[in-house]
Amino acid sequence: MIVMGVVNVTPDSFSDGGEYFSHEKAVAHGIELFAQGAQMVDVGGESTRPFADTVSEDEELRRVIPVVRALSEYGFVSVDTRHEKVAECAVENGAKLLNDISGTLAPVAARCNVPWVAMHMKGNPKTMQLSPTYEDVVEEVINFLRLKTEEALSIGVPEVIVDPGIGFGKTAFHNLQLLNFIGRFEELGHAVLVGTSRKGFLSKLSLIDKAPPCPKDREEQQLAVEAWCALNKVAIVRVHDVKKTTQLLELYDKAEVACIGQETMEK
Repeated sequence: MIVMGVVNVTPDSFSDGGEYFSHEKAVAHGIELFAQGAQMVDVGGESTRPFADTVSEDEELRRVIPVVRALSEYGFVSVDTRHEKVAECAVENGAKLLNDISGTLAPVAARCNVPWVAMHMKGNPKTMQLSPTYEDVVEEVINFLRLKTEEALSIGVPEVIVDPGIGFGKTAFHNLQLLNFIGRFEELGHAVLVGTSRKGFLSKLSLIDKAPPCPKDREEQQLAVEAWCALNKVAIVRVHDVKKTTQLLELYDKAEVACIGQETMEK
């Protein structure tokens, strides 16, 4: 499973509260994530937390492009954006993957000849958590992603990665349903990306003294989700704490190898 580290070049991220908003801190953090074992680092300049304000393209370019350019010298960089100009400029400056929560940038990925993450979101960050409803969230998300992947491939996108959009227009119950059936997304025939790191629904599921932990104190719950993703053959997990995730996956790989070895010896 590939570990995608997160670099938020924003002043209002729910997960780190602008801790890496400056160019220097963002680049240093990205380098640290690579050193901790991230195979790719995802750089974003607009918070997409529920009810977040939008950011202009020019401001997003100012935040993101210098960081993408710098980190591309150290490893594989993706850009987390829903704006066409930002996506194109990021690729020109070294980004190798478009992580698109809007589901609209397939034409840009085709023109730039880079892989594209198709994510499901109901509404937009301003509206997505206003009473989201589904008849069958798993079927609806799978059908949406199937349509998006077919459209993307038909216009020349070289590779599509699918993301069910945990937390994007879903209740805690919807998120759990999607995780419970995450193995079904393999039927789409594309790599699956899951991003649940530090998200609020994790707090609702494990209240301590009836007080929800702050985002940085949700790592134990997150590691449980990542273990579940590994068991269900998810290809990529998008995380803030790369070090702990890498340690978890190293242990998982060793246990899997030991299990296969035991099976071989018993035959």
